[in-house]
Amino acid sequence: MRDPRDLYELNDQVANALMERTQAQEIGPVLVVSLKGFIDAGHVGDISVEHLLESGSAQRVATFDHDRLVDYQAKRPTMIFSQSRWAQYDAPQIAMDLLQDQEGMSYLLLHGSEPDRYWDAFVAAVLGLISDFNISLVVGLYGIPMGVPHTRPGGTVLHASRDGLLDDTPEWMGKMQVPASVSNLLEYRLGLGDRDAIGIAVQVPHYLAQSQYAPAAITGLTKLEGVTGLNLHTDGLMEAAREALAEVDRQVENSAEVAEMIKGLENQYDAFVMAHPQESLLAQTTRIPTAEELGAQFEQFLSQQQRDGEDS
Repeated sequence: MRDPRDLYELNDQVANALMERTQAQEIGPVLVVSLKGFIDAGHVGDISVEHLLESGSAQRVATFDHDRLVDYQAKRPTMIFSQSRWAQYDAPQIAMDLLQDQEGMSYLLLHGSEPDRYWDAFVAAVLGLISDFNISLVVGLYGIPMGVPHTRPGGTVLHASRDGLLDDTPEWMGKMQVPASVSNLLEYRLGLGDRDAIGIAVQVPHYLAQSQYAPAAITGLTKLEGVTGLNLHTDGLMEAAREALAEVDRQVENSAEVAEMIKGLENQYDAFVMAHPQESLLAQTTRIPTAEELGAQFEQFLSQQQRDGEDS
């Protein structure tokens, strides 16, 4: 395997100062990981990363070589054509930034495109940076589609690199095989090295999985605050969350079919919570509509609304 350190370039001034400071600490900073991968329902990661970068006085620590890590055919970057020329190219990026929370506490954020290539080398590179900066805890954040209604409190599913790291977490399911992600591979490798890592999977209503759903991001960031002690100023997302919920409610009110679908989810959710108050909805055996079924119904309704608006 090639030298993992060849995969990134450090901002020496920021990195050296950070390393000197954190190596002298008994408990080092937190690293938050949110990489754009194959799943991020509700764009939880995107919204959270944007919020953290805007509110955290970001300083670049390390920039990864996206030209070697990203498959451009699988994840084509976008360009903007204006009148008679190409005006902008949005290159992919993978970076680690140093931020501060609302109380001035420093933490790190690894964000950008999930690598398509050299997973082992990339994870080894991140593990090296975790050691260099004396990272005490790594927390991953992403959204997963679930058969839950948007009218009920948002939930999360937590996982960790070792037993005892999470308090009062029920065993919500047995063993299953799922597609891998770099973030979860990093958590796994941290566990093998007896390092602490937690994953926060935010439950997003199936029918909103493709939407920019700020309420789910608030749920995830609030849970992130709970496991790290950081103050991430989630109030800054409240207006976006209110607008998202108001738009969904408006669309639902205009469709008896969609309203009936969501009412069924509410009944199912309430019945399960009453019967299993301490368990995750992931453990339920009652069949729930798939993401494709719910998404198709909602998209059909939205398309109809658009056509009706054009005809009027």
